[in-house]
Amino acid sequence: MWRYFELLSFRPLGDIARLKRAVADGRNPRDVKFELASEIVARFHDRRAAEQAQAEFVALSHKALPEDLPEVVIFAEMGAADVALTAALAAGTQLVASGSEARRKIAEGAVRIDGQKVADAALRLPVGAVHTLQVGPRRFARVRIDKRP
Repeated sequence: MWRYFELLSFRPLGDIARLKRAVADGRNPRDVKFELASEIVARFHDRRAAEQAQAEFVALSHKALPEDLPEVVIFAEMGAADVALTAALAAGTQLVASGSEARRKIAEGAVRIDGQKVADAALRLPVGAVHTLQVGPRRFARVRIDKRP
């Protein structure tokens, strides 16, 4: 981390040395990393973008849903009353690469629907339902199951 400060930060080397000592004395290194990240984001965007990026990172680390989660519409096959969860995860939302990966992730306990862990790979989502799907800690999609027009 210190090499990145030296290479990327505009701070004087004395300030960086003080940060090193503070971390050695018990300051949380994550807080110091936030300072560097904020400086870099502010340089290329602005201070507000840096604050927003940090807030989003903290929210995700506390398992909060992203605020700007777009809704994905998944159409059921003609005449079908539901959609397979594995298909919704793979083809519909692209949260996983394939149905096989969807089944593996479900078996691992890495899939959630509306915050609830899913254990059944054969689960089907009914037409008209709106759910938030999650795979692992950082992949989310809000889905609406609809009839094909």
